[in-house]
Amino acid sequence: MTTSSDVIDDAPKATSQDTSASQPAGTLGGDRKGSAEQIALLLFIIVPFLALIAAVPLAWGWGVSWLDLGLLVFFYFLGCHGITIGFHRHFTHSSFKAKRPLKIALAIAGSLAVEGPLVRWVADHRKHHRFSDAEGDPHSPWRYGETVPALMKGLWWAHIGWMFDEERTPQDKYAPDLIKDRTLRNISRQFILWTVVSLALPALIGGLVTMSWWGAFTGFFWGSLVRVALLHHVTWSINSICHAVGKRPFRSRDRSGNVWWLAILSCGESWHNLHHADPTSARHGVERGQIDSSARLIRWFELAGWAYDVRWPSRSRIDSRRNTGADGSRRGRETAEAA
Repeated sequence: MTTSSDVIDDAPKATSQDTSASQPAGTLGGDRKGSAEQIALLLFIIVPFLALIAAVPLAWGWGVSWLDLGLLVFFYFLGCHGITIGFHRHFTHSSFKAKRPLKIALAIAGSLAVEGPLVRWVADHRKHHRFSDAEGDPHSPWRYGETVPALMKGLWWAHIGWMFDEERTPQDKYAPDLIKDRTLRNISRQFILWTVVSLALPALIGGLVTMSWWGAFTGFFWGSLVRVALLHHVTWSINSICHAVGKRPFRSRDRSGNVWWLAILSCGESWHNLHHADPTSARHGVERGQIDSSARLIRWFELAGWAYDVRWPSRSRIDSRRNTGADGSRRGRETAEAA
C-alpha cells in the first residue's frame, strides 16, 4: 500500500455547528468498538454463514419451497437496493436528490440489509473514498503489500477483518449532514430494531402463509439467515475482490476493477472501476451489456417524480475518464446511453 492518500472530496464538510459537541451521535456506542459489540458482530457473521453452508445439503434433503425462495429473493434485493441506491449512491455520494418519503424508505431498506447503522456505513465509505487503497483506507486489500501472501492477508482484512478494528470512523467529520437530520439520525440509532424486523419478517410471513411453525422456521432459515449471509459476502466482495482483480477501463486513483460475475447479485455495484473514476455518477455500469439494476430503479424513481437532480454520466464525461492503454482500449466498445 502506498503511503500518500488519494483524496476524493465528495463528502459534505463539517462546519463549526456540525461537531459532536453540538449534535447527538448517529449510532449507539462510543468512539471505539467494545468487546460486546465485537462478539455480536462475530455471531452475525458466523451464524448466517453456517446457514449458507448448510443450505445446499438441506435443500437436497428437504427441498426448498417457492415461498422460501420468494422470501430469500425479495428480502435480498430489498436490502441490496437499500444499500446500493440508498446508503451508497444517495446518502454517501449524493448521486441524486430524493423526496422525503423516498429518502426515509431508502434509509429503512438499507438498514434491513443488516450491514450496520446508516451513519456509520456512510462515514466508513466516505473515508474509504478519501484514502482509497492508500494509507487510511479502512478496508484496502493492499494494506499489507503486494506479494501473494500479503495480498491473501489483505483480502481477508478487506472482506471481514476490518470490521473488528476497534477504531471507528469519526461520524462528525465524515457524515455531519446525516447527523443533522433528526429522522435519519433516529433511523441510524434504531439499527437493532431494524435488524430484528429484518430477521423476523420472513419467519412471520412464512408462518402465516403456511399456518405452521415449520413454515416459520424455513422462512427464517432461507429468508433471514441464508439471505443475510449471501448479501453480506457479496457486499464485502466489492471491498475485497473488486479492489484486487477486474478490468480497469477508466482512470481512478486506486486499484478498483470491474468484476462482471458479481453484477447481478451486487445490483450493479461490481462495475467498480467507473464508480471510483466518477464517484457521484448515478450509474456504474456504463458500457453496453453492463447490468445495473440500481441505476434502472433510480431512473424509475426519477420518472415517478420521487428522485430529481440525478447525476447521469454523459458520453463525454465517460470518455474523458477512459484509460488509453491496452486495458482501456476503446476498440469494439460503445458507451451505453445513461440508464
